[in-house]
Amino acid sequence: MPKALRVRFFIIIAVLLVGAVYITPTLVSQVPSWWARIFPEQRIRLGLDLKGGIHLVLGVQVEKAVENATERVALELQDALRRKKLVRADGVRREGMTDITIKFREGAEKAKAMEEIDEYPNFEIASESGSAMTIRMRSDEVERLKRNVVDQGRDTIANRIDQFGVAETTIRKQGKDRLLVELPGVSDPQRAIDLIGKTALLEFKLVEDERRTERALQGDVPPGTEILYGKDDNRPYLVNKRTLLTGDSLTNASVDLSDPSEGPAVSMNFNRRGGRQFGMITEENVRRQLAIILDDVVYSAPVIREKIPGGRARVSGSFTIEEATDLAIVLRAGSLPAPVEILENRTVGPSLGADLIRKGILATLIGSLLVVVFMAFYYKLSGLVADLALIINLFLLMAALSGLQAALTLPGIAGIVLTMGIAVDANVLIFERIREELRRGRPVRGAVETGYARAFTTILDANLTTVLTAIVLWIVGTGPIQGFAVTLIIGISVSMFTALVVTRFIFDYVTLTRRIEKLSI
Repeated sequence: MPKALRVRFFIIIAVLLVGAVYITPTLVSQVPSWWARIFPEQRIRLGLDLKGGIHLVLGVQVEKAVENATERVALELQDALRRKKLVRADGVRREGMTDITIKFREGAEKAKAMEEIDEYPNFEIASESGSAMTIRMRSDEVERLKRNVVDQGRDTIANRIDQFGVAETTIRKQGKDRLLVELPGVSDPQRAIDLIGKTALLEFKLVEDERRTERALQGDVPPGTEILYGKDDNRPYLVNKRTLLTGDSLTNASVDLSDPSEGPAVSMNFNRRGGRQFGMITEENVRRQLAIILDDVVYSAPVIREKIPGGRARVSGSFTIEEATDLAIVLRAGSLPAPVEILENRTVGPSLGADLIRKGILATLIGSLLVVVFMAFYYKLSGLVADLALIINLFLLMAALSGLQAALTLPGIAGIVLTMGIAVDANVLIFERIREELRRGRPVRGAVETGYARAFTTILDANLTTVLTAIVLWIVGTGPIQGFAVTLIIGISVSMFTALVVTRFIFDYVTLTRRIEKLSI
């Protein structure tokens, strides 16, 4: 065998061996332990439409995040300026999404106020009028905050899903303020949706006494307070708007079953800074109620009996085990930076997915069989060479899907069937060129070389345009459409290898090592 042929032979064998390594975990029920230590063990992933599960498109309320950021700054400024006696109790208020209005006391030194305002470089003075001033969040900070909110929301949801135990998930940005979430194989869609959509903003706030609460319920709500309601009994609580501590300081949250009479609860551990703050809060507010609030709902409001050191707190509220587990998950993963709303919700049952797999495999087998029979009948022995390349093409395509961890979807199966046709089309172009050369009286060896040379440009142009189209589909498409694009891109790349390398090797081997005067084509 000539040296050039030997090189091509070993390249083909190496590619087939690599393909075998990646496709084996999919073909066998369980790979041995020694295999997992040496070789990859990824199986072909099934997309949502084949495995079943839920497909969600979430809208992130980025404006609410900007509004919350402005509100936090307003509360901090109000606290700081009140201590310096520069404003009244209600002298600092948020206006709209990005504005904060400050009303100074008579004779207040604005220079002292500017020392506090300058601590927030992301705000600028929008207007001044007498004893009032309006500051506004800078436009570049607004845009940065909106981008970060979507990114943080994606990361938080990913953390929650990881702890929920769902594998092979898809979570990615879609546009400026949307997130695409696909969860294959989820058996309880509603629980997953509740887990994903919970904002989980944990806050600790002081509760006012009952007399002030009664007056507030009659319409006399003191400045800097708000009415929130309990989780179990819908009891009203008048709480300070100022947040003393948030869930950002948590290091861990877990289900607590230590009190059988109370039922499942959630224990929380704070980091060093949070533990120190919690100790100070409980020390300074003995005999007052401290509300533990999650998403504006009061879960409990225990009376502080004494200072609580050690950075530990406990949330109870007539939980079931499942509710306590889910709450612990969202607290560990962190709160969403902004509320999300479900814009699209599609659930696929596993039985439907199994039926689609069965029909998809049947369609692939029938289509491939028809192509194999036609090629063998029309091109004779050369057609059998093309059929061998077709089988190798399918083998390498499935191996590539497994190795790249690409999801196989129903449109992806359609892409495989289409790839079979494209792969054979390349051989048809080559064979017809060889036939033309043979009809012109060229010897077999010359006809093969010329046929491959002349067909190469046409095959490259046709496949390149298809690949570019598939890349556009992959970029702008979602879910199943991406599955179609991925299989098409991989399939065309593999078909180029089988048509121009594998079949060419077989024809070159036969024509160079044997005296052949007539080609069965």
